[in-house]
Amino acid sequence: MRRWMVLALAALSWLSLCGTGLADTRIALVIGNSAYRSVSRLDNPKHDAELMAETLQGLGFDLVGGSARLDLDEATMRRAVQEFGAKARGADVALVYYAGHGVQVRGANYLVPVDANPSREADVDFQMLDVNVVLRQMESAGTKLNLVILDACRNNPFGGRGLRDGVGGLAQMRAPEGTLISFATQPGNVALDGRDGNSPFTKALAETIRRPGLDIFKTFNQVGLEVKRATGGTQQPWVSSSPVDGDFFFAGQAFAPASTAPPAAGASSDPAERAWAVTQNTTSIAVLEDFVRQFGATPYGSMARARIEEMKKTQTAARPVESPIERAQAILPNPHLVPRMIKRNVSQGYLNLRREPGQKSEILTRIPAGETAMVGGCVMPGDGVSRFTSCRAVWNGVVGWVSSNGLE
Repeated sequence: MRRWMVLALAALSWLSLCGTGLADTRIALVIGNSAYRSVSRLDNPKHDAELMAETLQGLGFDLVGGSARLDLDEATMRRAVQEFGAKARGADVALVYYAGHGVQVRGANYLVPVDANPSREADVDFQMLDVNVVLRQMESAGTKLNLVILDACRNNPFGGRGLRDGVGGLAQMRAPEGTLISFATQPGNVALDGRDGNSPFTKALAETIRRPGLDIFKTFNQVGLEVKRATGGTQQPWVSSSPVDGDFFFAGQAFAPASTAPPAAGASSDPAERAWAVTQNTTSIAVLEDFVRQFGATPYGSMARARIEEMKKTQTAARPVESPIERAQAILPNPHLVPRMIKRNVSQGYLNLRREPGQKSEILTRIPAGETAMVGGCVMPGDGVSRFTSCRAVWNGVVGWVSSNGLE
C-alpha cells in the first residue's frame, strides 16, 4: 500500500509537470542523525528522514545518494553536502532536510554529526557543520529556489561543556535571496521529538507537501497550523524567507517563473504580502523582528512593527516581579518547591527531565550540570529499573521529573 502511494504521487507529479511543459529539476539531500556516540541517541530522526526521503522521491526529487543519509559522522556529512552542491548546479529547486541534534553557538546554527564530542566552544567549527555552509553550496549552485528544512530545534546536548550560548533550540537566521528556511519551532524554543516514530513537525510536513495546489508559503503555513494543533500550542514552526521569483508547488504544479503567467485569481504575487500571511499570527517577537528586517520598507513592515510594540507593552504590563520559586509555582502549584542545583559531575554533563517518574519515560529536555531547577516532592518509580527516587521539577518553564541522584 505504501509503495502504491509513492508511485501514485510520482505519477501525479509527472503528469502535472507535463501539463505545464516545465519539467523542473529537483535535487534533495535528506539527513537523519539518531545514533549519537557521545550523547543520548535520538529515537525519531532516522524515521523522520526515511519518511521525508520517500515522500520527496514520490514528488519528483532526485536524492543525493539515492535515499536518506543516516547517522553521518562529520567527514561523511561534509562530503554529502559537497556532493549535493555539485549535483544541484543548474537545478530549478534544491532542498536540504535535516533531522537530529542542532545547536546554536554565538548566534550561528550548527548541525551535529553522530561523532561530535566537543569539550569546548571552539571545537564546534571542526566537529559540527555550520548551516551557512549548506546555504553557500546552494548559492554557488545557482538554483532558482532553495529550501532548507531543519527538524533540529532540540535542547543543546552539550550544555555542560561550555556550549551554553542560548537557552536551547536554534537561532533565527536571515534567508538569502531565493531561499526559504523552515524551522520545527520558533527561535530559541525546543521542538518535541514525538511519540509515534516521527516528530510532529516532520509528520505534518510529509502529509502537507503531498497536497496539490499549495505553494510553498501556504504549505509551511499549513504545517505550522497542524503542528500547533497537534502539540496543544506548545510548538509553533517558524519560517524565514527572502522574496522568491515565481511559485513552487510540491505536488500538482511545477516551478514557473513569475513572468510566464499572471497570478491565479485571488493569489498574491507580492512576496511581502505572502510572507505576512504566514507571519501575522505568530506570538514570537523574534519572528516579527526578522520579518521587519526583510520587509520593513513595505506596508506589512509597518504592521509588523506595530504588533511588536503592542506585544512588548502587553508583556511588560503582564509581567509581575516574581521570585524564581513564584515563577515555578505558577506553572506547578506546590508550596514546597525549592531551588536545587544539578550536580556538576552529573553523568554526561546533564540531567534528564522526563515526562513521568523513572528511567523509561520520555525525555522532555536536558538540564545542564550546574543549572538550578525548582524541585518538589519525590516518589519511588515503579518501573523496576530506577534505583533512585524521582522528583517533580520545573526548569525553563518545562515541567517533569528528575532523578534525585543528579541533584546537589
